[in-house]
Amino acid sequence: MDLPAKVDIREVSLRDGLQIEQPIPLEAKLELLAAIAATGVREVEATAFVSPSKVPALADAPELAAELHRFPDIEFSALVASPNGAKRAVAAGLRSIEYVVSAADGHSRANVGRSTAEATAQIADIVAIAHDSDTTVEVIIATAWDCPFDGPTPPERVLEVADAATAAGADRLAIADTIGTTTPGRVIDLISALRPRIGDTPLGAHFHNTRGAGLASAWAAVTAGVTRLDASVGGLGGCPFAPGASGNIATEDLVYLLRDSGIDVDVDLGAAIAAAEVARRAVGHDLPSALLRAGDRILG
Repeated sequence: MDLPAKVDIREVSLRDGLQIEQPIPLEAKLELLAAIAATGVREVEATAFVSPSKVPALADAPELAAELHRFPDIEFSALVASPNGAKRAVAAGLRSIEYVVSAADGHSRANVGRSTAEATAQIADIVAIAHDSDTTVEVIIATAWDCPFDGPTPPERVLEVADAATAAGADRLAIADTIGTTTPGRVIDLISALRPRIGDTPLGAHFHNTRGAGLASAWAAVTAGVTRLDASVGGLGGCPFAPGASGNIATEDLVYLLRDSGIDVDVDLGAAIAAAEVARRAVGHDLPSALLRAGDRILG
């Protein structure tokens, strides 16, 4: 089996991880960010510029963005849900943004109040806003396999969003298993269908471990050539607009899998476990990480 020499991990606990939690103070977020920075990770999804009334846990996005200069070695990104959100993110100094389009109408309406087609139609405007300010754009295709409202997502719906994103000049794409239902074979099938459509546009993936298949799906994506994966320390997080969605794949669990498979990562495993402990204290409850519970086979 041909495996990549290296996989890049984007840490998403500060955004995807915290969005379903009760709001925590900015100081606690900065403590968590410092612990994450100590892992050596190069990319961090810091926050989201979305409606504070819908996602109160991320209402302090501008204040957090103002503190990111403390960590010059990290490339920070923020999620947006509209052209206005893109303008706010750029104004706050972000030079990388993510725009999420759900491939399923049911989740799209629950998430952003628009159909998939309406959300897709805004990609070009968001790319233009970003590129005018020297900012990159990643289009993340949510509910790429299943929707909690509409059931299985036809692959053609994912391909249509990908076509629109590449035509608009998006810098990167990612596919997201929003409710943690996909399995390795389905992951490989979708990636195989996407490759001819997206050309050289880099493709990443985002998985949830809700049904215990998140790591297996991440491994399947790696074997299919994906070299960029999202993860969250402690397995913190989920989608507040997708019933039953929980548990991002834990950063430390993913690092353990990749390291023991001979694949290089920037993230130090011991530091990732320590960051998961910080996340657990910040939210005040246990987290689903296996390594947080059992430890590393080498480090203990």
